[in-house]
Amino acid sequence: MKMSFWKENMATILICLLVAAGVIAVVFKMLKDRKKGKSSCSCGCGGCAFAGSCTHQKKK
Repeated sequence: MKMSFWKENMATILICLLVAAGVIAVVFKMLKDRKKGKSSCSCGCGGCAFAGSCTHQKKK
């Protein structure tokens, strides 16, 4: 690749890298929370519309 390609597309490349880093951070946070047993929603499954399908409710 020529150097002109990098110069012309530097902003696009940086934005793509930042978005990818953000997505990766969110996925790792979700995996970490899941291992700790935390729900992905903050409702605690009490008044949630999906309370019947919640894994925390099934264990009880």
